[in-house]
Amino acid sequence: MACTSEFIEYICDMLTPLGEVRSRKMMGDYVIYVNEKCVITACDNTAYFKKLPCIAALMADAECGCPYQGAKEAYVLDLADTGKVLKVIEALWNDLPFPKSKKK
Repeated sequence: MACTSEFIEYICDMLTPLGEVRSRKMMGDYVIYVNEKCVITACDNTAYFKKLPCIAALMADAECGCPYQGAKEAYVLDLADTGKVLKVIEALWNDLPFPKSKKK
């Protein structure tokens, strides 16, 4: 089951205090960017983000899962705590690279 547009809109609205937010549909699911860095993978109305050391302490009690078959295990985003979501995404954003530019 793919993500609903309402679910993606809800996450994007939640993240607007962090800057420019956009989503991109990819193979039936979505990725969500904050200030041009990919921070969330959304599949089946569940939001996932990378397991990185910079957020390990904040996510110690978080559920984990794989967004799709063959993917690395990721943290599942608990949308109930908006403050924690923003804090985690902000910390995660600092350690994520900008996407590589495509050569023409």
